[in-house]
Amino acid sequence: MQIVTDTGADIFLPPEHMPEVDIHVVRHTITLDGKTYVSGKDITAEELQKLLMGTKSFPITSQPSSGDFAATYKQLAATDPDILSIHMSSGLSGVVNAARAGAEMTPEANVTIVDTKILCAVLGWQVAAAARALKAGWPKDKIIALIKRIGDASESVYTLAELKYLIHGGRISHMKGLIASLLHICPMIGVEKVGGTYAQLGMARTFDQALNGLVKQMTKKHAPGTALRVQVLHSFNPKAAAALHEKIEPLFKCDWMPINFMSPVLAAHTGPSMAGIAFAPLETFSDIP
Repeated sequence: MQIVTDTGADIFLPPEHMPEVDIHVVRHTITLDGKTYVSGKDITAEELQKLLMGTKSFPITSQPSSGDFAATYKQLAATDPDILSIHMSSGLSGVVNAARAGAEMTPEANVTIVDTKILCAVLGWQVAAAARALKAGWPKDKIIALIKRIGDASESVYTLAELKYLIHGGRISHMKGLIASLLHICPMIGVEKVGGTYAQLGMARTFDQALNGLVKQMTKKHAPGTALRVQVLHSFNPKAAAALHEKIEPLFKCDWMPINFMSPVLAAHTGPSMAGIAFAPLETFSDIP
């Protein structure tokens, strides 16, 4: 069996957590000022944010097409037709539908598609865990159950200081976003687990208060002292990422995943200020090979 995902996943893990099998990535594209980039291949999140700060234009992102998926599945099926395709939430992207259409175009491949209802770091954890389990010889149904278990146990929350990129990308209500932007309010945003869409968790008057609000979301879910896997990602805001790390460190027994930039295609919808946290009970990962 082979593993496929998309660039809605951020797989930044220490070596001991990285899988020893290939993960095949079907990529989004980002168009800015008339030039199109392949996310994570032609452009990094850091490079994208530097371009955004030098232009008044907004980026346009495009999901992989059904043809992109069909081409990937066809190529992989030549060596092993059994494919597990693990993707970002259908509530935030049409990637899952494109993957399904691509699978219908490649009858020679036996494709199982997983709609994770999540994205970013947690999706990266799911994909890496699936690949490690595959390497260890787990059957497909057990791997799918592992993916679901990680998704059910994990939370993703983030904040940002400017809303114009989210508003332009249609990721939040235009009116609510516009009002918050005018009032200089920083939202705290999570991903709800039923539809896999963004959910507003609260608002703060300052960015630092919003960072505190993200940490409070953690303490609502888990008692201080709980052993957690924690990862901080940011779009182009290492200062906020470091502040989050400092605020979280004394509260929990943290198994820290590396701080890093989030996927360029996701950062295109946030602008440079975004910082966020993914977290889950450490016991969730105890039996991963």
